[in-house]
Amino acid sequence: MADAGLEAFAERAATELRAAGEQVHVHAVRAFDRLTMQELSIARLVATGATSAEVATRLFISPRTVDAHLRNIFRKLGITSRRQLRDRVPADGRDKA
Repeated sequence: MADAGLEAFAERAATELRAAGEQVHVHAVRAFDRLTMQELSIARLVATGATSAEVATRLFISPRTVDAHLRNIFRKLGITSRRQLRDRVPADGRDKA
Protein backbone atom coordinates (compact mmCIF):
# COMPACT_ATOMS: atom_id res chain seq x y z
CA MET A 1 0.00 0.00 0.00
CA ALA A 2 2.83 2.40 0.74
CA ASP A 3 4.02 2.07 -2.87
CA ALA A 4 0.72 3.50 -4.11
CA GLY A 5 0.99 6.62 -1.95
CA LEU A 6 -1.29 5.36 0.77
CA GLU A 7 1.20 5.67 3.62
CA ALA A 8 -1.28 7.19 6.11
CA PHE A 9 -3.83 4.45 5.45
CA ALA A 10 -1.16 1.76 5.70
CA GLU A 11 0.09 3.14 9.02
CA ARG A 12 -3.45 3.37 10.44
CA ALA A 13 -4.18 -0.21 9.32
CA ALA A 14 -0.91 -1.40 10.89
CA THR A 15 -1.81 0.32 14.15
CA GLU A 16 -5.21 -1.38 14.20
CA LEU A 17 -3.68 -4.77 13.41
CA ARG A 18 -1.12 -4.38 16.22
CA ALA A 19 -3.95 -3.43 18.62
CA ALA A 20 -5.71 -6.65 17.62
CA GLY A 21 -2.58 -8.65 18.43
CA GLU A 22 -1.48 -9.27 14.87
CA GLN A 23 2.13 -9.11 13.73
CA VAL A 24 2.69 -6.39 11.12
CA HIS A 25 5.42 -6.64 8.51
CA VAL A 26 6.93 -3.29 7.58
CA HIS A 27 8.35 -2.89 4.09
CA ALA A 28 11.36 -0.65 3.64
CA VAL A 29 10.62 2.42 1.54
CA ARG A 30 13.34 3.48 -0.85
CA ALA A 31 14.25 7.15 -0.60
CA PHE A 32 13.19 7.80 -4.18
CA ASP A 33 9.74 6.37 -3.51
CA ARG A 34 9.10 9.50 -1.44
CA LEU A 35 9.63 11.83 -4.40
CA THR A 36 6.75 13.05 -6.53
CA MET A 37 6.93 12.42 -10.27
CA GLN A 38 7.91 16.06 -10.85
CA GLU A 39 10.64 15.85 -8.20
CA LEU A 40 11.95 12.64 -9.71
CA SER A 41 12.07 14.23 -13.17
CA ILE A 42 13.96 17.22 -11.79
CA ALA A 43 16.32 15.01 -9.78
CA ARG A 44 17.20 12.97 -12.87
CA LEU A 45 17.88 16.08 -14.97
CA VAL A 46 19.95 17.77 -12.26
CA ALA A 47 21.89 14.54 -11.74
CA THR A 48 22.99 14.73 -15.39
CA GLY A 49 24.47 18.17 -14.72
CA ALA A 50 21.59 20.33 -15.96
CA THR A 51 21.26 23.79 -14.41
CA SER A 52 18.02 25.04 -12.89
CA ALA A 53 17.46 27.18 -15.99
CA GLU A 54 17.97 24.18 -18.30
CA VAL A 55 15.63 22.01 -16.24
CA ALA A 56 13.03 24.79 -16.20
CA THR A 57 13.16 25.16 -19.98
CA ARG A 58 12.85 21.42 -20.51
CA LEU A 59 9.92 20.99 -18.10
CA PHE A 60 8.16 24.28 -18.93
CA ILE A 61 8.40 25.63 -15.38
CA SER A 62 10.30 28.54 -13.84
CA PRO A 63 13.85 28.23 -12.47
CA ARG A 64 12.50 29.29 -9.07
CA THR A 65 10.07 26.37 -9.16
CA VAL A 66 12.97 24.04 -9.98
CA ASP A 67 14.89 25.41 -6.99
CA ALA A 68 11.86 24.93 -4.71
CA HIS A 69 11.55 21.32 -5.86
CA LEU A 70 15.29 20.82 -5.32
CA ARG A 71 14.97 21.96 -1.71
CA ASN A 72 12.22 19.36 -1.21
CA ILE A 73 14.28 16.68 -2.96
CA PHE A 74 17.33 17.44 -0.82
CA ARG A 75 15.23 17.29 2.35
CA LYS A 76 13.53 14.02 1.42
CA LEU A 77 16.79 12.35 0.42
CA GLY A 78 18.80 13.76 3.31
CA ILE A 79 21.37 15.45 1.06
CA THR A 80 22.63 19.01 0.73
CA SER A 81 24.11 19.42 -2.74
CA ARG A 82 23.68 18.72 -6.44
CA ARG A 83 26.88 16.65 -6.30
CA GLN A 84 25.34 14.33 -3.71
CA LEU A 85 22.24 14.10 -5.90
CA ARG A 86 24.37 13.14 -8.90
CA ASP A 87 25.98 10.40 -6.82
CA ARG A 88 22.58 9.05 -5.71
CA VAL A 89 20.41 9.15 -8.84
CA PRO A 90 20.94 6.47 -11.45
CA ALA A 91 19.27 6.76 -14.86
CA ASP A 92 16.34 4.53 -13.85
CA GLY A 93 15.59 6.52 -10.66
CA ARG A 94 16.34 3.66 -8.26
CA ASP A 95 18.52 4.12 -5.21
CA LYS A 96 22.11 3.06 -5.67
CA ALA A 97 23.05 0.36 -3.22
